This record gives sequence, C-alpha cells and structure tokens, in this order.
Amino acid sequence: MRKLMSALVAILTAFSVVGAHAQPSPDIQADAAAKPALTWKAAAATAVITPKDNMWMAGYAARKAPSEGVAQQLFAKALALEGTVGGPFVLVTSDIIGIRREVRDAVAERCRSEFALPPERLLLNASHTHCGPEYRPRAGREEEAKNYQRFLEETLVRIVGEALRKRKPAAVGYTQARCGFAMNRRRNYALAAGDPLASRAPTYDGPVDHDVPVLTVRDESGALLAVAFGYACHNTTLSSVTVPPEPPRYLFNGDYAGFAQEHLQKSFPDCTAMFVNGCSGDQNPYPRRDEVPGVLPLQLAEHHGRTLAYSVVAAMNAGERPLTGAIQAAIGDVELTRNGGKPSHSYPVQVVRFGDQVTLAALGSETVVDYALRLKGELKSPLVWVAGYTNDYSGYVPSRRVAVEGGYEAANDFSLDVEDRIVGQVRRLLGKVNGVAAD
Repeated sequence: MRKLMSALVAILTAFSVVGAHAQPSPDIQADAAAKPALTWKAAAATAVITPKDNMWMAGYAARKAPSEGVAQQLFAKALALEGTVGGPFVLVTSDIIGIRREVRDAVAERCRSEFALPPERLLLNASHTHCGPEYRPRAGREEEAKNYQRFLEETLVRIVGEALRKRKPAAVGYTQARCGFAMNRRRNYALAAGDPLASRAPTYDGPVDHDVPVLTVRDESGALLAVAFGYACHNTTLSSVTVPPEPPRYLFNGDYAGFAQEHLQKSFPDCTAMFVNGCSGDQNPYPRRDEVPGVLPLQLAEHHGRTLAYSVVAAMNAGERPLTGAIQAAIGDVELTRNGGKPSHSYPVQVVRFGDQVTLAALGSETVVDYALRLKGELKSPLVWVAGYTNDYSGYVPSRRVAVEGGYEAANDFSLDVEDRIVGQVRRLLGKVNGVAAD
C-alpha cells in the first residue's frame, strides 16, 4: 500500500503545478540523477502550423461555415534520432487531419535531396484532429487549400532540417502504460437482430487498444528533452466549441492530443511532446461533444488530454527500458484491391526498429484497431508499437472482420483480403529490417 500511495503522489505531483516553471515529479528527478549512457544523438524541432487566416475545417461534412478563430495553436514537430551505427531517422508529428500522399512524397523527396535522408528514414504521422484546416481542395476554395499545402510542406521540411542540425548526445528509452477513455464506436453486430442494444454505439465490450507507448529522449543530466507517445483513439472530442441551443462556433485546436502535448510541456518545460495516433479508425473518445451536462466540448477535450498526459507520466515513473543499437527502417507499398471493379489503392507501410527492442509498424490512413491487436500478437519482437494515420490519408481501412460486418468504416469497399495484404507487407518489411526472410 505504501508503494501504491507513493506512485499516486508522484503522478499527481507531476501535474499539480502547470505554470511555466513547473517541475517533474520527485521520482522522475531521481531517475534523472542516474545520468544515463548517451549512446544516441537526438534533437527536436517545432513549428506552428495554425492557418494565418480562417479557412474551412477538416473532418465533418456537416459543417456549414469555416473557422472563426483559434482556441489552441496547431503544431508540427520533428524528432531526429541516430543510433550507434547507421544514419539518422526522423519522426514527424502534426496536428492536422491527415498526411496526404502527395505531401508525404514531396517532403520525402526534398529531405532526400537536401539532407540525404532516405525515404524509409522519414515517418510522417497526423493526430487526426477534426479541428484543423481542410487542405484538400473544396469547390471555390482551391487556392486556399493549395496555399496551405505549400506552407505545410515547407514547414515540415524546415523542421526536419532543424532537428537534424541540432542533434547532440542523448539517451533514448521506452516504456508504456494504459489509458481508458477510448471505446469502440461501432454497434455490436454480434447481437441478435431485434435486440435494442444492437444498433447502439459505442460497444462497451468491443475491441480496443488502451496501450500508451512512450519513447523518451534525455540529456546527460537525465532531463527529459523529448517524449513521443501514442494512443489508439479518434481525435474527435469536439467539432464546435459550443453546444445547442447556441449556434456552432468553430475554432482551431488540437483536441485531446493537443491538450496532452500541452500538459506534458508545461510540466516538463524543456521537453518537446509528440503525439502519434494509433489504429483508431473505429475508436472514439467518450464522453464527447455535449454528452456531459454543463461541460463544454473544449473542456472535455482538455480533460481527455490531461488523462492521457497522466498516463505518459505514469509510464515514465514505472521505469524506462534503455534502448541501444541502431535504427533500421523499411518502407513499401502494397496494392489493396476493391470490390466491384473499383480502382485499387497503393497503400504505404513502414517498419522501424529501434535498437533490438522496439518495432514500430506504421500504417497509412484510418486503420481500425484490429490491426494493432493482431500485429502485437503475431510479430516476433520484444516490444511492438503500431501507428495509423502515417504517410497517407485516403479514408478508412477495415480489417477482415469490419469488411464482413460492413458499416461506416467499410465504406471504401476493400476486398476481404485487405487485412492479410497489409499484415503480409508488415512481415516482409520487418524481415528486410531484420535481414531475414519474412515468415
């Protein structure tokens, strides 16, 4: 009981002060005093990507008006890591709806030509906030979208270069915890027809992935320089910052993922916090929108963000596994076929190995949670981290189960072998990274 109370006090202490001079918990400070071995080189860079002017917001077709201002700035962040051998790897996160394939290709090509960074060593992930800019062309707003995409590409290239130039000796570690506000948003298709619960969502016992993977970067004193963390949940606590009967009001913000990063950076002022969205195509944060009487949607987003930040701190207090060795990476497309003679889709998969301990499988677009659960169970790797919303944004990617059941997440009408094709590509790339033939 004494150990439990000490852990709870440590977590609460980490967030009891959120001012500019807030300090990490005593347990974190004690760990920092150990002065970890600096076997890596690392650095982070950050840029604001909030549109300078109001524009249409992405994610909800029902919106009837563009944004009206900013509730929270949107950011792009880059983390450059280099192990004992081999070249650097750069993880980029962004508070936007998704990374369009043409953005990925343009940024990767410029990073290759300007920084000699191979495409497989650049990973672009989006938080999938529905309160960021819509930069796909809309009728009458084509120039607006084109200008923002150009600005986004320039910004991403700039922060990648900045992070690469700033690299210095560092220690890298990995840990994980759990967080519980995500629920499966699909109705329970397994219930018998006519059951009053059969058409309701969320499904309280539906598949979820509550893991919170955490990658830490520390300096020679043990101070936290950067933390990249994941969670499998749609970043959609809100659309409008108002609730009926007030008219909707749309303000740019990063939703729960933006608040989680903000809370961590307030508690660790020298740290760059980066959110990596997981396989959250069928996962929603609950409660959300106006579901709690008297609580505004933006307050719910802040609450979920704080909860996720607590989980990251809990993971760090539980202890970090030091990572050693090199970063190996591979990337490649797999062709996903569709029913009814519809055009197939060239789908990117990326696999990154951090030392000998952690494998990150990064999948494009809005994959459902089944992918994370299957890959974590099947891959022969000590620690497996699965991300979605990476390097591509082309809508939902169902598992076989979801494709058979149908529904919203199966709208792209991929053939029933979609899951096996993607998992097979992950295995092939992992075999390439490990220097062995895939199973």
